[in-house]
Amino acid sequence: MASALPNDIEFRSVTKAYGAVTAVRDINLAIPKGSFLALLGPSGCGKTTCLRMIGGFEQPSEGKILIDGREMNGVPAYRRPVNMVFQHYALFPHFNVEQNVAYGLRQMRPRISETEITRRVAEALSMVRLDGFAKRRTHEMSGGQQQRVALARAIVNRPAVLLLDEPLAALDKKLRSAMQIELQTLQRELGITFVLVTHDQEEALSMADQVCVMSAGRIRQIGSPQAVYDRPADLFVADFVGKINRFSAVLDADRLTARLADGRALSLGTARDLAPGRIELALRPEAIRLEKADGEHPLSGIVTHRIFLGSGVEYAVQVEGFGDFLVTSDRSSGETGLAAPGDAVSLTFGPAAIHAFHASEDA
Repeated sequence: MASALPNDIEFRSVTKAYGAVTAVRDINLAIPKGSFLALLGPSGCGKTTCLRMIGGFEQPSEGKILIDGREMNGVPAYRRPVNMVFQHYALFPHFNVEQNVAYGLRQMRPRISETEITRRVAEALSMVRLDGFAKRRTHEMSGGQQQRVALARAIVNRPAVLLLDEPLAALDKKLRSAMQIELQTLQRELGITFVLVTHDQEEALSMADQVCVMSAGRIRQIGSPQAVYDRPADLFVADFVGKINRFSAVLDADRLTARLADGRALSLGTARDLAPGRIELALRPEAIRLEKADGEHPLSGIVTHRIFLGSGVEYAVQVEGFGDFLVTSDRSSGETGLAAPGDAVSLTFGPAAIHAFHASEDA
């Protein structure tokens, strides 16, 4: 019987150390039932260690991990209601598709009848749109098809939680985009909890309904993709999730005005919850517009590079005293003229686009 608890997975003050190295520090995390959570962060941040502790491949040094309200500390991987899809799929090359998918079912005790195994394998293959591929050898299949075989093998046991360890990393960009949509669709159809580990910001933002950003073994921010991108909790999150232009300023006593290095004033629109003094400012490239230089804007410079991307254009603008600024322009906005290298331009943006952080925050 399904639990009435709202969370599938809970970390309660979890720490994991390997000798003198602490991979995860005092993590508290609740993953609701039926959600799609992405653990996002750079290499070595602790995200894979968290995934392996959920799966039972590692045990916490301190704290507790619960799945569906039951403590999992000390419970081996094969006794947990989870399954895992690995980056390189780990398919058996001497088995065909049907044999790969059925492998886990044949290990279950008490034994399942062959009729039931055949039915469940066919159901799993249908879910991942591989009807008719049961007798195909895995080495005869494309990378995307092999990934779907790995998914079918993972879901055929009907786990409460599906763990995904960078499952799209080996795919090309076009196939990876297609599989992102398929994974989202599959998660909604199954209604089970997905936990994805990735270092790819685009992948996390496009697939998950909750993003957990990690750094140095700690959680920096948890929220919806839009919240994490639009309202980063600190400078690390702002810098890691997407692209930013970062520069220093001094916040006036009114907390409404930032003074740039050359003394020019930059209005922040509303009072910021920061102490007056040195601060770090961040601007997303898409929040900036290029206009003909007029000397009235606080930031002006010279276009040094223009990169045409089809749907948009990226510009590098050299601003004296601040270095290069990245500006992106969406061609669907109706802008017809393209600035060219050598053009003098002003960078314009609204006060709400400016993110302000304590100068001491690390990135």
